[in-house]
Amino acid sequence: MSIAQKKTQVKKVVLAYSGGLDTSAIIPWLKENYDNCEIVAFCADVGQDPEELVGLTEKALASGASECHIVDLKEALVEDYIYPTIATGAVYEGTYLLGTSMARPIIAKAQVEVARKVGADALAHGCTGKGNDQVRFEGCFAALAPDLKVIAPWREWTMQSREDLLAYLAERQIKTTASATKIYSRDANAWHISTEGGELESPWNEPSKAVWTWTVDPEEAPDAAEYVTVDVKDCRVVAVNGEQLSPYAALVKLNDIAAAHGVGRVDITENRLVGMKSRGCYETPGGTVMMTALRAVEELVLDKTSRAWREQIAAQMAHLVYDGRWFTPLCNSLLAASEALAQDVNGEVVIKLYKGQATAVKKRSPNSLYSEAFATFGEDDVYDQKHAEGFIRLYSLASRIRAINSNK
Repeated sequence: MSIAQKKTQVKKVVLAYSGGLDTSAIIPWLKENYDNCEIVAFCADVGQDPEELVGLTEKALASGASECHIVDLKEALVEDYIYPTIATGAVYEGTYLLGTSMARPIIAKAQVEVARKVGADALAHGCTGKGNDQVRFEGCFAALAPDLKVIAPWREWTMQSREDLLAYLAERQIKTTASATKIYSRDANAWHISTEGGELESPWNEPSKAVWTWTVDPEEAPDAAEYVTVDVKDCRVVAVNGEQLSPYAALVKLNDIAAAHGVGRVDITENRLVGMKSRGCYETPGGTVMMTALRAVEELVLDKTSRAWREQIAAQMAHLVYDGRWFTPLCNSLLAASEALAQDVNGEVVIKLYKGQATAVKKRSPNSLYSEAFATFGEDDVYDQKHAEGFIRLYSLASRIRAINSNK
């Protein structure tokens, strides 16, 4: 079937809509290039700046959409996607806390649900052909709605640049707040904000102050440290400073506290799934505190082999989430393994926030395997050090046999 034939078959499209430059242009472009099909705009509220949602419905309708659905996913994002992921310990390439990646599955799932609700026969997104998000969205669509057509305008239209899109909208007298002078590409949700573009396109450039929008410059952060207490149950944060909070409320509170101390800044040149490298600056203040708290309790609770297994789960989960494979049997398996370990990860952690750092300085757990009676350097009556000799002889037996053989 030719592209032209496919276009005549599309009657109603649900577009992942943000109101930004790309998706503002996509609505009229779809109507012009897909035989005047009906466009339903869908926007996920995942904790981005509330100002981004103000007037969004009116803007979508003015651009040519027939309706606009704004779906509140904030609590579900944190409880059902972020908390399970951070329980595994997943961190991509050592530093990236997967803020954009974790949000994509729930957004794609909600988009499919809207499509089913309105009887759409196609889904559309504004992801470029260079990035990871096209794979994440379409991987989810394939798992959840393989019968729906997928339209990716950046892989079809002839427009190449921001200037092209601005000219396209100007010709059609469609208003946009975007401009050629807005040099950064940003993506925000409750967990983090990412910034790309501008001076960041050269890895030899230090990020300017304009890059960072959530967090205080660590050099300008308070000279006095702040201590925050985090309660953990089943490897989930359940309270902050003694206050029981929902997952989303806990994250919001920790974001406010940690951002004031410049916590959570990362500048990384990462490997995209599509093969190229890209540079991004990420701010994840509350998430950094949460990860610090969870790992601190694990240090007390998990034995050596369990912790090693959790680290293997983390490594696989990081790539799985980054690569957009949430709705897969492998994801279910990794999450199940993580949940088995999480059952004993309960405790309380005091974290010191100072000049960009979040450090666990106190930790305790009812399930702690740490015993001062055994670990003390002082006199004890619970550990017979003579027993270590036999352990060492057996532990090093293979090395001893190898050495004997080499001397024959």
